[in-house]
Amino acid sequence: MSAEANIESAKKGYAAFAAADVATAMANLSDDIEWIMSGESALSGTYRGRAQVGELWATIAEKSYMTSPQRFLADDDDIVVVLSNINVQGESAEQVDVLTYRDGKVVQFRSMSDTAMQERVYGHK
Repeated sequence: MSAEANIESAKKGYAAFAAADVATAMANLSDDIEWIMSGESALSGTYRGRAQVGELWATIAEKSYMTSPQRFLADDDDIVVVLSNINVQGESAEQVDVLTYRDGKVVQFRSMSDTAMQERVYGHK
């Protein structure tokens, strides 16, 4: 897929996630998705497969997590970078997500955010 098509796919996924439409948000993830959360919070680590990502999303949702994408950037056919503002239990931070696409599906999602905030909100490992 083209960079533009991947950006449109990412936008649809973020919109579905924001609307709590899990089925649509999961639709653009590959079955063997690798989701990586930075830091040392209880969320940090690597999640493999849609089931583990679904469990992660459920944990995130418990704290009224909201994301507001600001920019979607792509410079080739495989990588989309999303710059977002997030809000979790009244705390705000900037977040950068790097989505790697293969055959129109996200095969890796790497999320980098304010790890100290994540530890305050979700606890330390």
